[in-house]
Amino acid sequence: MIDRKYSETIHTDKNNHEYITISNDENKVRIYTLKNGLKVFLAQNFDAPRIQTYIPVRTGSNNDPSDNTGLAHYLEHMMFKGTSKLGTHNWEKESELLNQISDLYEQHKAEQDAEKKKAIYKKIDEVSQEASQFAIANEYDKAISSLGTTGTNAHTWFDETVYKNNVPNNELEKWLKIEKERFSELALRLFHTELESVYEEFNRAQDNDSRLVNYELMDALFPTHPNGQQTTLGNPDHLKNPSMKAIHKYFDEYYVPNNYAMVLVGDFDFEETIQLVDQYFGTIPYRELPKKTQIVEKPITEIVKRTVKSPTTPRVQLAWRTESYGTKEAMLADIVANILSNRGEAGLIDLNINQTQKMLWGQAYSVGLKQYGYFSIVAVPKEAQTLDEAKDLVLEQIGLMKKGDFPDWMLPAIINDFKIQRMKALETADGLATNLYDTYIKGRTWEQELNEMEEYTEFTKDDVVAFANEFFKDNYVIVYKEKGVNDKLIRVENPGITPVKINREAQSDFLQEILAEKTEDIQPEFIDYQKEVKTDLIKDKKLNFVKNKYNDIAQIHFIFPFGSDNDRDLGISTQVLQYLGTEKFSPEDLKKEFFKIGVSNDFKTANDQLIISLSGLEENIEKGIELLQHWMYHVKPDQEIYTQFVETVLENRAAMKKDKGRIMTALTNYTKLGEFSRFTDIISKEELENGNVEVFTDKMKKLFNYPYQIFFYGRNFENFKEYIGNYVQNKSLQIQEPRKYPEPETVGNVYFTDYDMVQMEMSKVGKGHDVNPENFGKINVFNEYFGRGLSSIVFQEIRESKSLAYSAYVSYAANAELNHPDYITTYIGTQPDKLQIAVDTMTELMDELPEVPTQFENAKNAALKQIASTRITRTNVFFNKLRLEKLNIHHDFRKDIYQQIGGLKFDDLRQFYQTEIKPIRFNTAIIGKKENLNMEAVNQMGTFKEVSLKDIFGH
Repeated sequence: MIDRKYSETIHTDKNNHEYITISNDENKVRIYTLKNGLKVFLAQNFDAPRIQTYIPVRTGSNNDPSDNTGLAHYLEHMMFKGTSKLGTHNWEKESELLNQISDLYEQHKAEQDAEKKKAIYKKIDEVSQEASQFAIANEYDKAISSLGTTGTNAHTWFDETVYKNNVPNNELEKWLKIEKERFSELALRLFHTELESVYEEFNRAQDNDSRLVNYELMDALFPTHPNGQQTTLGNPDHLKNPSMKAIHKYFDEYYVPNNYAMVLVGDFDFEETIQLVDQYFGTIPYRELPKKTQIVEKPITEIVKRTVKSPTTPRVQLAWRTESYGTKEAMLADIVANILSNRGEAGLIDLNINQTQKMLWGQAYSVGLKQYGYFSIVAVPKEAQTLDEAKDLVLEQIGLMKKGDFPDWMLPAIINDFKIQRMKALETADGLATNLYDTYIKGRTWEQELNEMEEYTEFTKDDVVAFANEFFKDNYVIVYKEKGVNDKLIRVENPGITPVKINREAQSDFLQEILAEKTEDIQPEFIDYQKEVKTDLIKDKKLNFVKNKYNDIAQIHFIFPFGSDNDRDLGISTQVLQYLGTEKFSPEDLKKEFFKIGVSNDFKTANDQLIISLSGLEENIEKGIELLQHWMYHVKPDQEIYTQFVETVLENRAAMKKDKGRIMTALTNYTKLGEFSRFTDIISKEELENGNVEVFTDKMKKLFNYPYQIFFYGRNFENFKEYIGNYVQNKSLQIQEPRKYPEPETVGNVYFTDYDMVQMEMSKVGKGHDVNPENFGKINVFNEYFGRGLSSIVFQEIRESKSLAYSAYVSYAANAELNHPDYITTYIGTQPDKLQIAVDTMTELMDELPEVPTQFENAKNAALKQIASTRITRTNVFFNKLRLEKLNIHHDFRKDIYQQIGGLKFDDLRQFYQTEIKPIRFNTAIIGKKENLNMEAVNQMGTFKEVSLKDIFGH
C-alpha cells in the first residue's frame, strides 16, 4: 500500500468560500467549486504581473453528433464571433437575418439535388451579405487585445475544447466580464465565411501527412469509439452541410458551468480573485449534461494493417490500444515508452537503433486519453530498407523488453527524469496552468495527479517485464506510409462567397464600455543587466551568473563567438560527435552515463555562434562538465561509424526534399537570398563521402582552446567558481574570419516549386533598409495593427471578409544584427482557385496603409500594456542581454520602445510605411500542384521561374 504524500484538506476563506488544498503541494493550488458546479483552480506565480488563464470545456470532437462531425471544432471558431451585445451594432435586425440563414442551412442540409443546393447556398450568401451590415468583425479580439492580452487562442481535441489568454493582472475583472459574456450565449454571425476558413484548415490538414497516418491509425485502433471514428476537423461532407441549429444545441448542452473550469495562475490575491470569478461566472445557471452511453471496444486480437500514400519519406507506425489515462496499464505503457525512447537519450531504440544508425530514426511514445489511449512506435527506414525491416527492428527492442534485457538502473533513472521534467514544467505559470486544465479534462483530481509520481516509484523491473509480456502480442495496428500519390485527397470548388462587410470603424456599446472603463496602469519594470547578471573572470574566460530562484535545476552554457560562417564544418563536427565514444566509454555508454546523473547535453550551431549546454540538478552539474570534456577531449575517431553517419545525413537530406514544410522553407530562403546563401552553401555529397573523420573530431578536441564565455544559471555561484577553474584553460587558438554571404535586392521575381498538394502556399519577401533600433516601436505597432493577430487589418480582410485562407499575415522582421537589412514577409495558404483574388487582395492592402483610428489606438495600447506587464526572468535575463549586444545596445531597450510607442501617432506609422515598406519590391515563393497554378495571377507579380529542389536546397 502506498503511503500518500499528498492528501486533500478542506478550508474556508474569509468570504466563506470553501476550497481544497493538497498537503505538500509546493504550488499551493486552491480548488474552489461554485454553487453552479464551476471548478476554479487558482495558483499564485509572481514572475510577472500577469495571469495565465485557461477555460477548459469537457467536450470535444468525441461528442460531435454522428451526422455533424467537426461541430465542436467549428463551435470553437464561432466562440470568437461575439454575442447579442458583443460584435453587433444592431442585434435586433441582425438576429432576424441570422435566423433566416439558420433556416436556409437546414434546407441546404436536407436538399439532395446538387443544383438546388447551389441555389440555396446562393441565397445564404445573399442574406449573409445583408446580415454583415450589422456585424462587427473580430470585436471579441479587439476587446481582449485592448487589455494587453497575449496568446489568445483555442484548440479542440477528443474530449476538450480549451480557451486561452494571458492577461495583465490589473485587467482581470474586464477579462472576466468579456469571457462571461461569450460563455453566456452564442451568436453565429459571419458564419459562412468562417466555415470556408475551417475548410481551408481542413485542406491544410490534407497536406499534412502526419495527420493522414494518424487518422488511419486511430480508425483502426478504435473501430467503434469516437476516438477513431470522428476526427476533430470532421467529415468534409458534414463541413459543407452544417447546421446552425445543431451548433446552438451543442453549445446549450455542453457549455454549462458544471462542464467547464476556470484555471488562473499568476500574480493575484486568492480571496479577491474568487470573489470576482463568482460575481461574473457564478450567475450562469447549472444544467444537467446529456446522458452518454459509454462505448466499449472489443479487444484487438490480430495484426490490423493499413496503408496510406503521400509524397514524403516512407515510414511505418505501430500502435497498441491501452486503458485510460491514470490507470496502471497506461502508466506502465508510459514507462515502457521511456525505456525505449527517453527524449533521445538512453532508451533501447535510442541506443540500439538511432545511435547505431541501423535505420533513419525510431521513437516510442504513449498517449493517455480520457477513455482509452495507445502506445505507439514510429520507424523511418533507410532507403535500402523495407518498411517491414524497419518494423522488425523496433519489434526486436520490444523483445528485449520482454526478456528484461535492459539495465537495472534504467527504471529509477526514468522516474527521476519524470520528476525533473515535472519540476521544470510546474515552475512556470503556463506549465502549471496546463497541467491543471489537463487534470480537469481527464476527470482526475489534483491530489491524484500529484500522487502519480509516488505511484510510478512503486513499479519494479519485474512489473515492467510482466506487463511487456502480457501487453505486447500480435494485437497491434500497423500503418505503412508509402511514398506515392495520395488518391484520397479531396479537391473542392471555390463556393463563390461574396466578400462581407466587416465594419472596421464600428463599436458595440459593450466594447465602448470596456474601453471606457479605466484601470490603474501597471508600471513597466526595466531590467538593469549589470545588476542582474553577475560576472567574474576565471583565467581568460568571462563567467556570467543569473540566480535560479525557483528550483534546484541548473544550466551551464559554453558560448563560443563563432559559428558555421567561420567554419562550415562546425555543424557536421558536432553532429558526428554524437555517434562517437572514447577509449573509456562506448558511444552508447556515454549516453547512459549522462542519463544516470540526470544531465542532458545540447549542441546548437548558428551562423555566428556555437552554444554547448548542460542541464540537470545543480549537484550533478560538475559531473556533467567532467563527462562532457572527457568526451570532447578524448573522442575516438571511427571511420566506419563516420561512413554510416554520412549515409544517414544524405538520406535525411533526401527526406527533407520530400517534406512540404521543408521545401517551402528552402524555397522561401531561395526567394529571399538567391542561389548562394548559408542555406545552400553546404558540404557536398562528395566532400562528405571522401571526408576523414579525424578532421571533424580534431575540431571537437580543440574547441575549448578557442575563446568563449560561460553562463551559469543556478543557486550557488560561489560553489560553481570553486570548481569551474578545473575545466577552463586559457585560449591558444584564434577564430578564423567569417565567410560573407550576399544579401541581394528583391526585384520582383516569382519562384515556383511543384508539389502534389491541395492548397497553394504563397510567401512574398522584400528586403528593407538596414536595421534601425529607433524603428522598433513602430514595427511593434505595425505588426499588431496591420499584419499579425486576430484583429489585424490583414486577418480581417483575408479571412473574415473574403474567406480566402485559414492563415494569412504580413510581418515586418527587424534584423538581429547591425548593418544587416530588415525583411518584410507576407504569407497566404489557399485553394488554387482563390489565388487570383488572394493576390489582388494582398496587393490592394499593401498599396496604401488603411487608416482605422480606433484600431490603431487599440494596437498601440495593447503593445504598451504588454511591455508594462512583461518581466524578463530566468535564463532570458542573460540571453536577452547577449542578443542586444549584437545591436550594440547595453541596456534594456524595451524602455526606449515603450517611450517610442507612447508618443506614436498614426501619421508616424504612415510615414514609416511610406519610407520603409511601400517602396520595397518583393520576390514571391509559391508551392503547389503545377496544373492548378493560375498563371494569370502569377504573371501579375513578376518574372516567373520554376526552380528545382536541387536549386533551392543546394544539393
